[in-house]
Amino acid sequence: MQIKKLLLLFCLPVLCLPLFAEATSSRLNSAASVLSEIMSTPDKGIPLDLMARAQCVAVIPGVKEGAFGVGAKYGKGFFSCRKGTGWSAPAAIRIEGGSVGFQIGAIESDVILLVMNRKGADRLLATRFTVGGVGEAAAGPVGRQTTAQTDISLRAQMLSWSRSRGAFAGVSLQGATLRQDVSDNRDMYGSNLTNKQIIDGVMAWPKDGSEFHSLLDKYAARAMRHLKHRG
Repeated sequence: MQIKKLLLLFCLPVLCLPLFAEATSSRLNSAASVLSEIMSTPDKGIPLDLMARAQCVAVIPGVKEGAFGVGAKYGKGFFSCRKGTGWSAPAAIRIEGGSVGFQIGAIESDVILLVMNRKGADRLLATRFTVGGVGEAAAGPVGRQTTAQTDISLRAQMLSWSRSRGAFAGVSLQGATLRQDVSDNRDMYGSNLTNKQIIDGVMAWPKDGSEFHSLLDKYAARAMRHLKHRG
């Protein structure tokens, strides 16, 4: 166990240094690109009916997963929650997690998380929380319809997907820890704001987040038109 801890400590800096080096503004643009690319393929992307019901949307581009016998993942991203007819200013989050197993090399993936109800949103607004069981989080379905996983989709507080090496699929984040990133919040807003202060407050969207903002508006509107058409 001690050896595994040492290996994990060795792996994490290798995974994290590129993320710390990337500017917050650049990461906001990356989050916008990921959302656009995934939502532009409705047959292989996130079902629009889920997007229409989502209370919050989180995008974590370029999550790093490393190996050397101990798998570890680390990524930084942003989330926004519905506010009236629009979306709150973005708040910064980090995802962290580790697993032990036989892995070689490193993998980079993009993660999207939909928070489906207020209870899930409250968890996301905590300073940190560890994703628990199926009732709390589940792998999201892919494609135009959600019938295959209707029960899971309706029960889960959070649904998550991952894109890696061109493949997009639902993925479980069970065991991963999500933390607020006050440092990135300071880069965006000039002060050490908590995620709750940003999401529940009246912060204006930072200039660098304008593309992310417009895409949330675009796909939320498309999702609502989809629901009305089905109804």
